[in-house]
Amino acid sequence: MVTEELFMCGIVGFVGHHQAAPILLSALSKLEYRGYDSSGVAVRDGEKPAEVVKATGKLINLSQKIDGGNALPGSCGIGHTRWATHGEPSATNAHPHVSGNCSGSGSGPVESAVVGVHNGIIENYQELKDKLLKHDYRFYSNTDTEVVIKLIDYYYNKYNMGPIDAINRTLVRVRGTYALEVMFKDYPDEIYVARKDAPIIIGTSGGESYIASDVPAILSYTRQVYYIDNLELARIQAGEVHFYDLNGDEVVKEAAQIEFSAEAAEKNGYEHFMMKEIHEQPRVVRDTLHSAVKEGRLELSVPDELLSEVEQIYVVACGSAYHAGMVGQYVIERLSGVQVRTELASEFRYRKMKLNEKGLVIVISQSGETADSLAALRIAKEKGLKTLAIVNVIGSSIAREADYVMYTVAGPEISVATTKAY
Repeated sequence: MVTEELFMCGIVGFVGHHQAAPILLSALSKLEYRGYDSSGVAVRDGEKPAEVVKATGKLINLSQKIDGGNALPGSCGIGHTRWATHGEPSATNAHPHVSGNCSGSGSGPVESAVVGVHNGIIENYQELKDKLLKHDYRFYSNTDTEVVIKLIDYYYNKYNMGPIDAINRTLVRVRGTYALEVMFKDYPDEIYVARKDAPIIIGTSGGESYIASDVPAILSYTRQVYYIDNLELARIQAGEVHFYDLNGDEVVKEAAQIEFSAEAAEKNGYEHFMMKEIHEQPRVVRDTLHSAVKEGRLELSVPDELLSEVEQIYVVACGSAYHAGMVGQYVIERLSGVQVRTELASEFRYRKMKLNEKGLVIVISQSGETADSLAALRIAKEKGLKTLAIVNVIGSSIAREADYVMYTVAGPEISVATTKAY
């Protein structure tokens, strides 16, 4: 059984006082478990144009091109590992993408106004591409990401907008999912990010800032992180982060502290992560139970008065989380006498079914970012049902949007086949 996640590409970023490229490579190496076919980085050295380097195959190929990052000066940069969706695996289709009408396939400085990477799928990219072709934009790749980068450039230059307004104007036109990371030629030492239904986190430490798709990528550098919400943007400078909504108004956020250590995301002598995580299962079960037992009593996050009124429970999940839900269905029915239905999130999301108004929807997801499960959660809330999330990642989208949340204390789960969380 494996976890079902839509967003497999890896995104990283750094702005601070150290050389960016080695940090980007290190962070990308922590995301290799997500799978990829190519990789690339873009680094800025002050006012100089961004230097873009791409490579196909393993991350070591990119590392060798830039001597482990030492051959690429600059303290502000972004990086990406790509899992092909639109366009075949190639250096041309690899990220980062640029707004200029260049070949985009090789390495070297780029004079483009906008450089960026993207995780997700832009559903209306062809419609947007046709619009840009009428405005003399030329495309070197077959990716939806290049379309988004050029559309940002279009609003940025045509309407003389600042980065936040240009990105906002772009995202209003985009249909789909994205975690977007962008650098502007006119704004050295700054990175801009935006997200919709795709994970991205921002960390700060010692006057430096880090960006990643997943916590393990930046655990070696910081445990203080910010979670950017859906349809929000962020402007990131060295050790400083500002958040904005789609109206361009600033949003105040508090940083969260990651509790598990950097060592928890390492193999620690095991041949591979799956073997390590299998051996961690007894401890994880013990820690998760202890986290829910207070003074000898099991304390759920759902109030007792709500549980006493529940007439129907819907367990909604994908992949291995769904199989865990099927086991849970028999246990819950036996212990509580309440009827339980276990539903695949994709079926719950798309089919029309009558829901009991006094039902409780339990959404299970290791990452807390599974797309169908997140959509199912939102549908349940729209219909007025109370929702409980059972997730492993603190601060994830499902955890933040559910009415109540229970965490599995499993630490990072790196192997593709789920072990501890299941």
